[in-house]
Order: sequence, then structure tokens, then C-alpha cells
Amino acid sequence: MSWNPTIEPGCPDEVGIDAIETLIVPRARDLGGFEVRRALPAPNRQMVGPFIFFDQAGPAELLTGQGIDVRPHPHIGLGTVTYLYRGDFHHRDSTGADQIIRPGELNWMVAGRGVSHSERTTATARAGPNSLFGIQTWLALPESHEDVEPTFEHHSKEALPLIEDHGASVRLILGSAYGKTAPAAMLSETFYADVKLEPGSRLPMPDNHEDRGIYIVEGSISIASQKFEAPQMMVFRPGDKITVAAGDRGARLMILGGATLSGPRYIWWNFVASSKERIEEAKAEWRAENWGKGRFDLPIDDRDEHIPLPD
Repeated sequence: MSWNPTIEPGCPDEVGIDAIETLIVPRARDLGGFEVRRALPAPNRQMVGPFIFFDQAGPAELLTGQGIDVRPHPHIGLGTVTYLYRGDFHHRDSTGADQIIRPGELNWMVAGRGVSHSERTTATARAGPNSLFGIQTWLALPESHEDVEPTFEHHSKEALPLIEDHGASVRLILGSAYGKTAPAAMLSETFYADVKLEPGSRLPMPDNHEDRGIYIVEGSISIASQKFEAPQMMVFRPGDKITVAAGDRGARLMILGGATLSGPRYIWWNFVASSKERIEEAKAEWRAENWGKGRFDLPIDDRDEHIPLPD
């Protein structure tokens, strides 16, 4: 039985290669000890549905005592998603949230009018050699919700719906797909899932979302007999029925998308907004450092340092 009754699990060659509207090869940056690959925003594509920023961190192997320390920094106008394959992060933010995230779990923070947060490797992980491998992404908020009060949700691995069928395993992280809905509260139509495919297995993409994309984390897939290797992102033409097939080593994918937002967004540093004025206001407030008296405060237990506004 197909997970999505509107797509029969058939041959991936049923669609032409022109069904891929945009192909993105992520840009790599070395951050000193580990590599980050950025797929969104790309020169030829700003968003996939509400997804406006997409980074792969690692894989990286860190020595005893080493870890990642992302000091408190601000956001507006977006929701942030942290999803790990290996390693851990200690998340603290100005809503009062204090949460360790581990592989397969979800941290979902809605910045709204303004929030600050930090993410650091835990002391437990630093006690020995440790790994880091995961995806961080931002979702732009609809204009009607850009100035909502910030919120934070954590959901365990067990709370995220798992769909398994014919060599494919799909863990739904956000939104709705394949007849299932993830627990985090969404502000626009969205889907986001972690997919594992055994060699030769097939995945029908959800066909009830306007924008749909695939990011290849590991392995390879084929579409219309053309092979695509990790790391690449492809964005599909709306309306086409898409099925992808895993290569002979299998594949690990992130699938993402949703409804197209009402217009493009401005991005500056960690700020996303539908107007430049909102960004200028946020810049001025972070620079002023009037913690707790405007849109920004610092995490309760991580106030000794913060990332200053870039020049």
C-alpha cells in the first residue's frame, strides 16, 4: 500500500529530468575543525516553501575537550530547526528554554519579534572524543506572524511519526506528509522529514505541497535514470508526481517543502524579514544591548558573552 494514495510506488523514470526545477550544489566553509555546507539560500533559489536557510554541519570528529560553542546571538522573523545525526547540543534561549538535544530529536524555536539563543557541545560529550553531524535550517515566518512572541518546543525521537515501507524509513520532523502530522506547531503549510533508503528502494514524494525539495545527505539517488550524489539539493517543479530510487549504497535524505510564502524575504546576518525596516530595527536593538528592555534578552544561564553585531 502506498503511503500517499495519490502516488503509486512505481518507476522513477515516469518523470523527466526537467521535473527538477533547480539543482543546488551547497557551498562549503571550513569553520576550523569541521565543515559546513550551505544549500539555502542559493544564488538561483532563496526558499523551498518556507525553508530559507539550510546548513549541513559535519560530519566531524572532535578530540577530548573539544566541542562547538555558538555564543548567544539573535534572530527575528523565522523558526529554527536543529536536527542531529550524531553528537549533542545544549540549547539555551531567552524564552527560558534549557534543553539538550540528541540524535533524532527536534528543537523548534520560533523567533518571532526577537529571541537570542546559544548552542554548545555538552560537558559530557567533551569528556571524550565526540562527533558532530546534523542539519540546521530556518523557516521564514508568514507576514502575519513575523512579530509573534518567541516560543520553544522540544520533541523526543519517539514523538516524531515514523513511516516504514518497502526499504524506506521516514521520520517526520515538521508538518504533514504521508497521512501523518508531526507534533510541533506550524505557522504555515510545511513538511520536513529524515529519510533512510535501503539500496534500490524507492520513495514517492508527497504531492500535496506546492514546493518540494530533496537534500542528499549520504549515498545517492536516481531520477529519470540520472544519478545524483551527496551532497546536493534538488527542487522539483510543482504538480509533478515524483519517485526517487536509492543507489547501490542506499541513501540518507532530508525532504522539505510546503506552501510558497506571499513574497521574498530580506536576510541580514541572523535576521529574516519581509521589510528592510524590521531588520534595521533589530540591528539597532541588538547593538544597544538593553537586555530585557526591548525585543532582545540573553539566555538566563548563558549571559557572560554574546556575539556582537557584525560590522
